[in-house]
Amino acid sequence: MTVLAVFRSRSHTIDFLSRLARYGVSAQAVNTPKEAGVGCGLSAKFNISALAQVKNVLRNNHYSSFVGFFKLEILYGRSVVTPI
Repeated sequence: MTVLAVFRSRSHTIDFLSRLARYGVSAQAVNTPKEAGVGCGLSAKFNISALAQVKNVLRNNHYSSFVGFFKLEILYGRSVVTPI
C-alpha cells in the first residue's frame, strides 16, 4: 500500500525527504492529489512498510506544517485518498 505524508510547506516536504533518504527510507516527492484537500501541492510518497521509520523521523524533527498520513489508491484511473 502507498502512503503519503502531507505537509503545508514545500520546504518541509523537501527537508523531510532528505532526512528519510539519510535513514535509508525509499520515498519520493509527488504532487499532492487534489482529493486530499490539503497541503502545499507536494507530498512524500512511500510504502506502508516504512511507516514506523517515517514516524520516527517525524517525531525527531519539528515539522509544524505536517498535516497527516493518507492512504493513496488508484481505482479506475482516479486517486482515492483516505486519512490514516
